[in-house]
Amino acid sequence: MKLWGGRFAKETDQLTDHFNSSISFDMRLYKHDIIGSIAHVDMLGQQNIITLEESQSIIEGLKALLQDIEAGKIEFNEKMEDIHMNIEALLTERIGAVAKKMHTGRSRNDQVALDVRLYTRDEIITLKALLKDLMETVLNLAKKHRDTIMPGYTHLQRAQPITFGHHLMAYFEMLKRDYHRLNFAYDHTNYCPLGSGALATTTYPLNRQAVSDALDFSGICENSIDGVSDRDFCLDLLYGLSALMMHLSRFSEEIILWSSHEFHFVELDDAYSTGSSIMPQKKNPDIAELVRGKTGRVYGNLMSLLTTMKGLPLAYNKDMQEDKERLFDSIDTLKMCLPIFTRMLATLKVCEKNMYKAASGGFTNATDAADYLVKKGLAFRDAHEVIGKLVLYCVTHETSLEDLPLDIYQSIHPIFEADVYEAIALTTCVKERQVLGGPSAKALEQHFEKATTFLTTL
Repeated sequence: MKLWGGRFAKETDQLTDHFNSSISFDMRLYKHDIIGSIAHVDMLGQQNIITLEESQSIIEGLKALLQDIEAGKIEFNEKMEDIHMNIEALLTERIGAVAKKMHTGRSRNDQVALDVRLYTRDEIITLKALLKDLMETVLNLAKKHRDTIMPGYTHLQRAQPITFGHHLMAYFEMLKRDYHRLNFAYDHTNYCPLGSGALATTTYPLNRQAVSDALDFSGICENSIDGVSDRDFCLDLLYGLSALMMHLSRFSEEIILWSSHEFHFVELDDAYSTGSSIMPQKKNPDIAELVRGKTGRVYGNLMSLLTTMKGLPLAYNKDMQEDKERLFDSIDTLKMCLPIFTRMLATLKVCEKNMYKAASGGFTNATDAADYLVKKGLAFRDAHEVIGKLVLYCVTHETSLEDLPLDIYQSIHPIFEADVYEAIALTTCVKERQVLGGPSAKALEQHFEKATTFLTTL
C-alpha cells in the first residue's frame, strides 16, 4: 500500500501510477532529500516532538542509506511515486516503524520545495564556476589580441576599425551580467520553505529557523502558502540561463561566420571541429552550431514553466511537478555547453592578417576622415558630406581612401593636407579612440584591469 493509501478503497491503476510518478527524473534529488530530512528530524528531536533516540536512529539510517545510494546499491521503485516516498519506504525497511516519524510536521509540498531549492543552489555554484572559467578564457584571449586590428560591424557591414581584444571584451561584459544573474537567482533560491507544511504550517512546535540555519539558508520563506507554491526562483534561474545561452549563441554565430572561407578570421582546432561524410575538404564548426541550436531548448524550458505557473491557484498543484524536468534540462544543457565552448575558444587560432586586411577594406576609416575635417574646423555634417563624396569617388574608381592622391582630396575640399594619410591609418584610428570603453590600447588596459579585479572577487 502507498504511504497515503489509508483514504483509498482500492489500488490505483497501473497507468495512473506511471503517469503520476516522478521518480524517473526526481531521483537526482536523493541527496538533497536526505540532507533536508536529516535537518528536519534533528529539529524534531531538539523540539521534543519525537525523542532524541528516535531522531538519532532515523538520522543514522538516512546517512547509511545515502552511502548505499551513492555506491549504486539501491534501486528506486516507480510505485512509490517520487524520491520522497522512495526514501521513506527504503528507510522503513531498514530501521522499522520509527522511520515513519520522519514525516512528522512535514508535507511533500514543503519537502519538494526544499529539495529543489537545495539542488538549485548547488547547481548554481557549479554553473558559476564554469562561467568564471569561460570569462577567464575570454579575458586571456582579449589580452593576447589587444593590438590585433579587425573591422567592427553594424548591420553586418564593415563599420569602423577596432581590435579583436576589444570585440572579445564585449562578450566579457555580457558574461559578467550573466554571472550577476546567477547570483540573483542564488539569492532568491536561498530561503527555506520547510515548515510550511502542505500550505498552513502545522500545530507542532517546529523551529523553522533552526532548520534554515542547519541547511545554511539566508532565512525562511515568510509565508507558508508562498513557501510551497513559489517557483519564481526556478524561473529566475531559467531566465538567467536563457540569457547566458543567448550570449553563447551570438558568440557561436560569429565564430561560425569567422571560420568560414569568406571571412577566415579564425580557424577552429581539430579537436573541436568535425568533418563531412561525403566532402573530404570540410571542417565544420559543429560545436558552435550545437551551442547555437541548444539555445532554443533552454528558451523552451523557460516558456514551458512560465506557462505552467501562469494559471495556478494557490497553493500547491500537481502541475508544479513539471518544474523539475525543465529545470534539470536547462542546467544539464549549460553544464555541457560551457566547458566545451570554453575549450573551443581557448584553442582558437586567430588569423590576424586576414582581420587586418578586412579592416583595410570597406572604408572603415571613413568616420576618422570626417573627424579629421572636424578637427580642421568643419562642422561634422559638412565633413560627413565631403567624405561621402570621396567614398563615392573611391567606389567608382575602385580605390581606397588610403590610396587616393592628395590632389583628389583637395579637389573635393581644399582643407585637406598631407597629414590626412596619418589620420586615417588604421593604427591611428584605433590608437586615438582613448575614450573609456573604446578599442585603444590605453582604454583596453583599463578595461582589462577592471575585469581582472572582478574575477579575483569571485
